[in-house]
Amino acid sequence: MPDRGIDRTTGFRPVLSLRALVFFGLAFVGPTAPYTFFGVGAVQSRGHFALVYLIALIAVSFTAASYGKMSGAYPEAGSTYAYASKAIHPIVGYLSGWVMILDYILMPMLCVIVVGATAHKLWPAIPYSAWIVVTALIVTGINLRGIEMTSRAATIFNIVLAFSVLWFLGAAVWALTHGVGRGTLFSLEPFYSPRTFSLKLVMAATPVAVLSFLGFDGISTLAEDAKNPRKDIGRATILVCFIAGGLFILQTYLGQLIWPDYNTFHPVETAFSDIGRRIGGPALAYLIATLVIAQAWASAVTSQASASRLLFAMSRDGRLPHTVFGYVHPKLRTPTHSMLLMGSIAMVAGLFLDLDKAAELVNFGACAGFMAVNLSVIGCYFVQRRERNPAGLWKYLLSPLIGFGVCFWIWLSVSPLALRVGTMWSVAGVLYLLILLRRRGVNLAGLAPEN
Repeated sequence: MPDRGIDRTTGFRPVLSLRALVFFGLAFVGPTAPYTFFGVGAVQSRGHFALVYLIALIAVSFTAASYGKMSGAYPEAGSTYAYASKAIHPIVGYLSGWVMILDYILMPMLCVIVVGATAHKLWPAIPYSAWIVVTALIVTGINLRGIEMTSRAATIFNIVLAFSVLWFLGAAVWALTHGVGRGTLFSLEPFYSPRTFSLKLVMAATPVAVLSFLGFDGISTLAEDAKNPRKDIGRATILVCFIAGGLFILQTYLGQLIWPDYNTFHPVETAFSDIGRRIGGPALAYLIATLVIAQAWASAVTSQASASRLLFAMSRDGRLPHTVFGYVHPKLRTPTHSMLLMGSIAMVAGLFLDLDKAAELVNFGACAGFMAVNLSVIGCYFVQRRERNPAGLWKYLLSPLIGFGVCFWIWLSVSPLALRVGTMWSVAGVLYLLILLRRRGVNLAGLAPEN
């Protein structure tokens, strides 16, 4: 049954099943994420990138569990913003939502740039600017048609990506059983090689792997689009985390067996395409390069949908201008004004920003938001609801504290550029908050959303 605590007559259409939520999350995260990070991660970890992904999966699972707990307590589109507002303090909720806005606006922009840069390399006759404009228009157009269209697009993307993963796995198994690389399907080398193992280097490479998981949190923004948000949002978040993590580990494990000498990648950025060429010829190498584009399309569609719902939730509570961010189309039940604004930002920024700088900026908001969600679990369950029995001590205090610590450790590794931009964005949020307070003549407690 749909949750009765939310006014769905003025919100979104609750049509998404558990399967649709999982497909949405997988399209956002991307089961082919190792294609991008493999070369860098394998070199940095000295051939232990499968182990790095295993550690990253364990680390991320604590935050995924926290999202599951909070979505059960507050099944609202505001996600991080709503959780922190009600479980900690409205000022923490506002700032958490504000930094997550940076992440959610940057994600579609980054994906549009990835499509433009990769597609232009594959088909140089078509100008880079044309790819940027067309991608931004189509992504926005899909989301403007409503969450059902977004869900269908996510399903199609998942089918395409699943085909590519199966092709790679089949080619890898055939190659290894015919003497390519290590010539075996079973080896501990990708997880532990005494000759090259360094715990320090493995841990240093973990933040790179954690980036592959960004997007599982986007499922929580669809609480008001889901049929059974109190149960399905949490389930979908955990499922996406472990399905994606399992695929990441399997693909990097096979990749390292096929190409054991990580020092011979040249360049490291195309390492996975080179592996594809070794086991499947030019066709598989070309497919892997093409699927980087497909994955970027999928992430652009889903991240834009998630961003629009966070902006809607904050505007519904008066934190952002309602005319722009709070408008929901009466028929399509989608925040069209937010979609158009984000599509425009992605298009314009894509024409002027390069890929490296855009990629650096994403981590600041994501890690800050994740830390807020972990603290929200403690505030909601351990403090407010006083769940302090032995099971509650682990579930509602120690587990989220571990999640917080992992996210804080990763947050400390963000680039100086991301730190500067994130700090400026946070300062802008504080200034806007002060304007809101002065305009309304209320104190911080007056910002609390209605339960």
